[in-house]
Amino acid sequence: MEAEVYGRRIRAFRKLKGYTQEGLAKELGVSVSVLGEVERGNRIPTTDFLKSVAKQLSVTFDELVPLEVKK
Repeated sequence: MEAEVYGRRIRAFRKLKGYTQEGLAKELGVSVSVLGEVERGNRIPTTDFLKSVAKQLSVTFDELVPLEVKK
């Protein structure tokens, strides 16, 4: 469940900021398949990955990782 929450939020912010999966993956230095797995909830991202995503999408870590997941 936790991985799905991360994935949905990353996908939503990515689309809101106008990135394609390919574009964001390139900026993050990961493969499209890794980003896709995270967005689908098949892979739990590391804290460092989440921080990189937040920085690239110009959102705070707290916006990207909702309170209910942090508990």
